[in-house]
Amino acid sequence: MNLACFAPAGTVARRLVVVTASTWPARQHELSPGLAAWADAIGFKPKPGAVLLVPGEQGELDAAVLIVSEPGDALDAAQAAAALPASDWRLDDPHALLPIDRAALGWALAAYRFDRYKKADTRLPRLVIDDAAAAARGTRLAAAVWQARDLVNLPANDLGPGDLLDVVAATGARHGAAVRMIHGDDLLNQGFPMVHAVGRAAERAPGLADITWGDPAHPKVTLVGKGVCFDTGGLDIKPSSNMLLMKKDMGGAAILTALADAIMDAGMPVRLRLIVPAVENSIAGSAFRPGDVLRSRKGLTVEIGNTDAEGRLILADALALADEETPDFLLDAATLTGAARVAVGPDLPAMFTDDEHLSSALLQGGLDAGEPMWRLPLHAPYKRMIESGVADLNNAGQSPFGGAITAALFLQAFVTNTRPYAHLDLFAWNPESRPGRPKGGEATGLRALYTALEQRYPA
Repeated sequence: MNLACFAPAGTVARRLVVVTASTWPARQHELSPGLAAWADAIGFKPKPGAVLLVPGEQGELDAAVLIVSEPGDALDAAQAAAALPASDWRLDDPHALLPIDRAALGWALAAYRFDRYKKADTRLPRLVIDDAAAAARGTRLAAAVWQARDLVNLPANDLGPGDLLDVVAATGARHGAAVRMIHGDDLLNQGFPMVHAVGRAAERAPGLADITWGDPAHPKVTLVGKGVCFDTGGLDIKPSSNMLLMKKDMGGAAILTALADAIMDAGMPVRLRLIVPAVENSIAGSAFRPGDVLRSRKGLTVEIGNTDAEGRLILADALALADEETPDFLLDAATLTGAARVAVGPDLPAMFTDDEHLSSALLQGGLDAGEPMWRLPLHAPYKRMIESGVADLNNAGQSPFGGAITAALFLQAFVTNTRPYAHLDLFAWNPESRPGRPKGGEATGLRALYTALEQRYPA
């Protein structure tokens, strides 16, 4: 992560006074006798994220006021960073209304630029970090979000399956993790027939990365991320308009790789495993077809009702691998269905689990991180919608209803040993720009997941 948005400890800086809407009236006169009149004259409204520039006696910029939520949220800091002029700023926050880790996180989220192909404006206000230890959690999470955003924003010509797997392997190697890589036809030899079937038509070979880190005596936490680097839809080809964002179909893999990086960087007391199947769903004479019946690693057979429902196929093989060692916590993340986006929109990950304790932990982690997720039902009677007359399952089924639920039920069929299992169906993209959330790739759910794991497995 580029730390240009932070200034070294001790840097001379203007004050950024932190108040809440409820404390604002009492603080106005304390800050400046004429501040109330100035705020009224310019129509300042004291709502969370609002910034008021405070002039000095000679008309110069003297300070600024930031109204924060109760409790203070990282996105309050992001709004401040987006609104302030390029200068050095230090929080004036004697009551710790905005914890420094949240301030650092929000400031860095607002500073993100994807500038690999086009020069971006680098004139940024800088936040003085006087206590690096207190800010460490925020900068760690910001670095993870930046990593995930960068990966999602990369076009498919620069991020194929092999490139994505190299990123996963490098992330593990950086922390001393054991790294296992499987490419091409070796997927068949090592028991991943559906990953191979989905990716075999592309010029760039499919593969799978499997990294393991941490003390074997610690609780086993396994993450499985969907890594479809581009999705044409296969022989059930997508309309061109639906293909425009398909570079982001590896968003689940990007987010969980970045999450794993943050977990390892923090030294969280877990035995972490990250599994990423990576493919390009392309079209050629060797492409898998509607009506094909594929055998899975689990032994279940799958009739192909639609080649555009490919993400669940590669996840199924990867989840079966994860389930073989019965981890204490198993989670997959995927940009899986349009149905989930219709249901909960782009910001909210749709979360599926039949474990009440896990559901509560994930939902609470989202609330505490200021990044909520929404639980949808694993409604067992809908399994009839993915039944097949010739195989154990159909990957798409015939019903137009409940698409996010039937996809989750399909995945659940491949997790038979592990009780604490959750599936996240997320968007990994901001369709519009907001402070701290620029248009483009997004690490949807990352901060919520990190917070939930941090609370579940405290150091």
